[in-house]
Amino acid sequence: MVVESAIATMVIEYRQPARIRYRSTANSQVSWRPIGPDVEEVSAQYADPLAALARAEIPAILLRGAYDSADCRFLIERLVGRGLMRDPLVDDPDDQRTRVDIGTSLGNKGGDKEDFLAHAAETRALFSTLFAGVQDPVATLYERLQALAPDKKVQTAREPDGRQYGPAIFRVHYDSHAYKPHIDHVSLREKRFDYEVSRFTHQFAGILCVQNADARGPGVQSILHRCLWTEEIQPQIAEQRFGEYAEVQGIEHCRVELEPGDLYFFNSRCVHEVPAVSGDDPRVVLAVFIGYAEDDGEIYVWS
Repeated sequence: MVVESAIATMVIEYRQPARIRYRSTANSQVSWRPIGPDVEEVSAQYADPLAALARAEIPAILLRGAYDSADCRFLIERLVGRGLMRDPLVDDPDDQRTRVDIGTSLGNKGGDKEDFLAHAAETRALFSTLFAGVQDPVATLYERLQALAPDKKVQTAREPDGRQYGPAIFRVHYDSHAYKPHIDHVSLREKRFDYEVSRFTHQFAGILCVQNADARGPGVQSILHRCLWTEEIQPQIAEQRFGEYAEVQGIEHCRVELEPGDLYFFNSRCVHEVPAVSGDDPRVVLAVFIGYAEDDGEIYVWS
């Protein structure tokens, strides 16, 4: 597979990107902030940064300039040119969707394992040609993750019979699309215990910014709350009262702002939300989920 061969090669070029941008309104002395801006600095601060992420000691690992911004622009043109995402400047009355997925989503298709795995094979075939002429963004994401966990093997998730999941997914969000406070976890939320990825204690998300909704500057990609999900928290989420609850409880949070090419990883068991897209340009990201356990020698990645 293209992604795994790229990981095995491990030819990684790191840049010295801009300073980390974060915001928190919980108090003036911010203690819960992303670490970065590159793998070297992250490794200098934490011997095992993914373990720190699993314990929610930090909200995110934020890597600036992980992917070339010029290649981001090229990818958007290719996605539009291939008809995989609609041109936001062309009004299509027959397509008013605010979200388009390019790839295979376990959350959406996991109800039928055979269909999910067949669709994942189609995604891998698509991705094998989609990145011709540019830096492979999926390989870039995997390589950075591998560099953060050199003692583990990072690979695309698979079932015991060897059939693989989708390696990553492009999510395209158009005007007004938002995500309310929620968590993502294959066991705790989706209850998909019949999939191999349910073996992992912790689940992370990885997000590579390809395009912001507002091209004038960094865009808020997510708001991360210092609140790991428990059954006691679920009613606050289900009844859409988490914002009020967090304010009353004084739960700290931070806003992750990205520019095209920036990449971050976060613990998706922490309650998080995404502000609504506003403007003509869609927000486009390359996203993965990550299965991690401190006592497991493998890290599984899927979409």
